[in-house]
Amino acid sequence: MSNKPKVSNAIIRRLPRYRRYLGHLQTRGVRKVSSNELSEMIGYTASQIRQDLNTFGEFGQQGYGYEVDKLYKEINKILGLDREYKTVVVGVGNLGQAITNYTYYYKIGFNIMGLFDINPKIIGNWINDVEVMDCAELEEYVRRENIDIGIICVNRENAQDVADKLVAGGVRGIWNFAPIDLVVPSDVALESVHLSDSLHALSFMIKSKSEQAAEK
Repeated sequence: MSNKPKVSNAIIRRLPRYRRYLGHLQTRGVRKVSSNELSEMIGYTASQIRQDLNTFGEFGQQGYGYEVDKLYKEINKILGLDREYKTVVVGVGNLGQAITNYTYYYKIGFNIMGLFDINPKIIGNWINDVEVMDCAELEEYVRRENIDIGIICVNRENAQDVADKLVAGGVRGIWNFAPIDLVVPSDVALESVHLSDSLHALSFMIKSKSEQAAEK
């Protein structure tokens, strides 16, 4: 049994944001940064930033701050980004192609090894040097190639079946863009992106700001 403390989901959600801003500092040639400076850039309090980072160890020095390159690398390790992941995309419509292009051009460590679809007009095509294969081959391919992550970009009616095939093939994680809450075993990581939820949240924020403005 691991003695590592359980890390809250809120901290996990903040870490990529820290990484992104540290990356911006790297491109500007900044070598060190304080928690107060990070606070001004990111919007979290300096205390919150220090508390989050202290969850994983002592990365800074009082009165000196954090070494940007070192902290960036440490957060990479914490997030598991110090390695590459074999990935497949299931559903090569507009969204699937956009995700495929994004991972290809930005070289973010999630290497798309295979593309899968049920549309005979798409099967056999090539996108960024990767062939689109028939979904009937999905489970066997995932198992043979030791795929780490499956990205689901199909409709809600087919999403659970695709997830089951990915799990049966041995994936370790699923990135789900289908508008449905999937059921997977506890040892498989699941991250669902419900685009409509995000738009609905935006709608609420617009409504709230309009109401606040009307009250002034």
